[in-house]
Amino acid sequence: MKRQPLRLAIIEATRILEEAGVSSPRFDAELLAAHVLGVERSRLPMIPLVDPPVVDAIGQLVAQRAKRVPLQHLTGWAALGHITVDVGSGVFIPRPETELLLEWGLKLLRGREFPVVVDLCTGSGALALAVAHAVPDAVVYAVDIDAQALAWARHNADARAAEGDTPIRLYSGDIADSTLFAELDGLVDLVLCNPPYVPEGTPVPPEVADYDPARAVFAAESGLAAIRHALAVSARLLRPGGGLAIEHDDTHGTAVPALVRARRVLTDVEGHLDLTGRPRFVTARRVQDA
Repeated sequence: MKRQPLRLAIIEATRILEEAGVSSPRFDAELLAAHVLGVERSRLPMIPLVDPPVVDAIGQLVAQRAKRVPLQHLTGWAALGHITVDVGSGVFIPRPETELLLEWGLKLLRGREFPVVVDLCTGSGALALAVAHAVPDAVVYAVDIDAQALAWARHNADARAAEGDTPIRLYSGDIADSTLFAELDGLVDLVLCNPPYVPEGTPVPPEVADYDPARAVFAAESGLAAIRHALAVSARLLRPGGGLAIEHDDTHGTAVPALVRARRVLTDVEGHLDLTGRPRFVTARRVQDA
């Protein structure tokens, strides 16, 4: 069997994905090729020729991606910060947009010893586990209401602990519960939250509509229901000087900062843009005691 140029296989994969309406066809084609070859994407230029079975394997994955199966379902993982987590059916896939929210939280924790961190609506556990990896002395709590999501989070938490990361404390709970984490009231340095926030009825890409759990994507009250609950929890959990970062829909650039400002115990409210320049998350701090 004659070896074939990998470059041509990637060009053809890119063409197929572009025609299928995939938003990042070249990136996805390269990542699928790297996945088949078992190498980092950055090493692809070092592999000029591949065997025909490799081209066939890439083609099979590309065909699935062209049907709008999420890239992360095909590779089995998603990245956040300096870690990867396993993902698949029944759990929300972490998005690149959340990287900036994570960065803000980690910056806030610099210089704090043994900080207490809470990740609301943890899903796969990615945010909580990224914090535990980056801040080894942090005490990280994570909560979700969905049993399937918690199963993925537990799997990922066990895997990260086996790699030597500080274990997180994972709980089943509802952020609408006014007693959630009551034992931590006034003790938390950082609350992170990527809740369901897409307004119900909003058209979304097939990767979201057909694969992400609806309860992890959509929220009532024009997408603000879960955010309101998260703010109520955060306002009582945070210690003076503690910080909050909460993600929101790009249509919430005015509404969510207004909701945060309405909480008198929160100050320094600031809206942040995502990687594409759209409003994506809001940060605030708990007022210092007088």
